Amino acid sequence: MYYIYHIPGQKIGVTRNLKARVELAQGFKPNEYEVLDSSEDIDYVSRREIELQKSKGYKIDRQLYKDLIKFKSNKMKLNVTTQTTTFPCPKNKVKGILMDNIGVTWETELGEFKLTTEAANWIEANCLPSMFNNERCFIYNKAFYEAFIDPTHTPVAEEESENVYDLIRLWASEKGIYAKGDSKTQYLKLLEEVGELAKALLSKDKEETIDAIGDCVVVLTNLAKLEDLKIEDCVVSAYDVIKNRKGKMINGTFVKEA
Repeated sequence: MYYIYHIPGQKIGVTRNLKARVELAQGFKPNEYEVLDSSEDIDYVSRREIELQKSKGYKIDRQLYKDLIKFKSNKMKLNVTTQTTTFPCPKNKVKGILMDNIGVTWETELGEFKLTTEAANWIEANCLPSMFNNERCFIYNKAFYEAFIDPTHTPVAEEESENVYDLIRLWASEKGIYAKGDSKTQYLKLLEEVGELAKALLSKDKEETIDAIGDCVVVLTNLAKLEDLKIEDCVVSAYDVIKNRKGKMINGTFVKEA
């Protein structure tokens, strides 16, 4: 059975497990939400959800619910590579969808991964928006393996940043950015991405803001590489300069002491 639930003043959504998704995942008590409709027909529920969102003035989901849960069981639409697992939904939708699919497993080169409630919480916290498609998000298989399978359990936080930058550089190298590009083209690309970030901030579009910030970091990583630098070293150098800096906030901006 699929349920269309309503959290007054916040959203209308669909789930097959109200307790897991609305109460455990989102933290609402039974008296803080209501069920507007239910059906075993996923096509009906998907259409009805959009109709109710429109009628009550909520943000309309860009994907029908039935399209978001296609990766259930043997219909799983995960994209699994040597390094990553990509989920066919945006980051802000992943937790609810995962809670509806507890128990699902998938194969990676590091072994079988299983979706548990703990794993769903970890994925929500650690997944990243795809740089290629706003409707997808992904995790690094090695990080998941270390968090849930590796008996030595190396903490992800110790290696995560370096791993991300290494993967960006690997991707850029494979795309020929270092062989055929140069610092000037990456600088122009950075200006383009900063413009996208400004647009996202002005429109208060959280998903686009996440994507734009990520794109800026990708370009800066490549720009540093083309200058025979590592972005990690640049960030550390900047932090070493500012960590003891004194000053005060003026009109929303931190102004250092002379």
